[in-house]
Amino acid sequence: MKLQVHSIHFDADIKLIDFIQKKLNKLETFYDRLVDGEVFLRLNNEGIENKTVEIKVRVPGNQLFAIEKARSFEAATDLAADALRMQLKKFKTKVNDGRA
Repeated sequence: MKLQVHSIHFDADIKLIDFIQKKLNKLETFYDRLVDGEVFLRLNNEGIENKTVEIKVRVPGNQLFAIEKARSFEAATDLAADALRMQLKKFKTKVNDGRA
């Protein structure tokens, strides 16, 4: 899947970007018609869980979105990817029910 990663007010490490790409590529196993995705990485100043990951994934006719906070970008990416996986399963069921 074509993915754009935006790190807000800092430069993301290539290892982090690769991790995010690999994690989100796995979403294609749940729904193979993903168009593209966009990821926003933000550092917050409040508390221990100060890393925020926002992920938008476009599918034909719709857009799915997840936002998660955690102690690390990797942990937040895991949480957001899980949320998107559940959304994709629901979306796929909805699309398949509509066709039948």
